[in-house]
Amino acid sequence: MNHVSEIFLKRVILKRILCHAAFSVKGVTLTQPKVKTVQQGETVTIGCKTSQTLSSCGSCVSWYQQKPGEAPKLLIYYTSSLQSGTPSRFSGSGSGTDFSLTISGFQTEDTGDYYCMKSYKNLRQSESQ
Repeated sequence: MNHVSEIFLKRVILKRILCHAAFSVKGVTLTQPKVKTVQQGETVTIGCKTSQTLSSCGSCVSWYQQKPGEAPKLLIYYTSSLQSGTPSRFSGSGSGTDFSLTISGFQTEDTGDYYCMKSYKNLRQSESQ
C-alpha cells in the first residue's frame, strides 16, 4: 500500500529568503504552486517560474528542502548541479523563466517544503549552505 505524503510548496519572494543576504536582489519574483499530494514511488515535478528571464548561468536557480524544525538544505545549485549528499533521485532543469525540480521515486523522507531561489554562479556553493 502506498503512503500519501504532501509536499508543501511556497511562493518565494527572493529578497526575503535564505542565506544570500549579501545581495540585494530586486525585481525578480519566483512563483511556485502551494501544495502537491504525492504517492510513494511516484515521480513528481515541482515547477518554478521567474518573472524575468535568467540568462545563461550567471544567474541560475537553486533548490532547497526544509523539514519542520530544521534549517533549509541545499539540494540543487546552478539549476542542475547536485549538492554533495543529495540523493540521485533529485534533479533540476530549466532555463529562461521556467525551472523545475524532479524527484524520481518519491520517498516519505522527501516530504517537506521546497524552495526555489535565484542564485549566482560566482557564489561558492559553500556560501549557499
